[in-house]
Amino acid sequence: MVQYRVGRRSRRISLGSATVLTCEQARTRAIAVLAAARNGVDLAAKRDSDRQAITVKELAERFDAEHVAVRVKESTAKGYRRLLKLTILPALGRHRVTEVTRADVAKLHHDQRHIPYEANRCLEVISKMFSLAEMWGLRPDGSNPRKHIKKYAEEKRERFLSPAELKRVGEVLREMESEGIELASAIAATRMLILTGCRLSEIMTLKWEHVDLAGKALRLPDSKTGAKVVHLGQAAFDLLMKIERIGKNPWVIVGIKPNARLTDLQPFWQRVRARAGLKDARIHDLRHTFASTAVASGQGLPMIGKLLGHTQVQTTARYAHLATDPVKLAANSISNQLAEMMVG
Repeated sequence: MVQYRVGRRSRRISLGSATVLTCEQARTRAIAVLAAARNGVDLAAKRDSDRQAITVKELAERFDAEHVAVRVKESTAKGYRRLLKLTILPALGRHRVTEVTRADVAKLHHDQRHIPYEANRCLEVISKMFSLAEMWGLRPDGSNPRKHIKKYAEEKRERFLSPAELKRVGEVLREMESEGIELASAIAATRMLILTGCRLSEIMTLKWEHVDLAGKALRLPDSKTGAKVVHLGQAAFDLLMKIERIGKNPWVIVGIKPNARLTDLQPFWQRVRARAGLKDARIHDLRHTFASTAVASGQGLPMIGKLLGHTQVQTTARYAHLATDPVKLAANSISNQLAEMMVG
């Protein structure tokens, strides 16, 4: 045993069994403990805190109850819980929170290298969870094990529908409408996505009470970036006016069940793109197409950001490279005029 004093408290630490340690080894360990105590490090207190430390699984439960369920949108919360269940907890769940090292997190990240997007999202969840662990006093400040682990490069998909592809989608939607087999609400939802540039969730959860007919706008109380006003072009407004209100159903995009909304547009979109011959087009690409059309028409990035409801400039900046075509047209027109003036 080694006994030492920290402030007014006397502490003891067992060095090991006399049948295992020699006297010289015990003295060496004792000197290290006493030196640490003189420097203000209470190894006995650290031992006790380590014994009482919760596991990562228990931290995840508190993280869910006090952060995810309270401060995170439901769609994001669903993603957090999926990553915790399938990837993070199987790898780290039994570790004590105080024992998780950067090497542990780096290994988890490396093991997911074949799916870089998922690997990076795991890093984000771990980072937030252990930042809260520091705030809750479960780990020392500045000890987040996610620090200095570099994310994998992610390939951003920016698929835009060409005029010919949009024409084909329009034809397919009209064909489906005349056939009367598909839900009218699914057809309307797809057209609204094209004509407004809204996110899928914003159209699928749209209520009639959010529609401002006088102002020709959608006043969404909540979206990915908070409350948002979507100004409607005439074509989008006319489409909205053609959508039938079903009894007391509050939803614009209604489902099959009474007073319910349509919850999943993906199966319908799969059928649309199959008939249109667009195998790689996603629903979110309709939003990209809205943005690319705005750029091509000469709209500036700040205006496009407002139309799409972006809160970060860098989010809109991904469309900057598309702005070269209208600039080239303008340069061509001006230079031609000046050349004509020079030759009279």
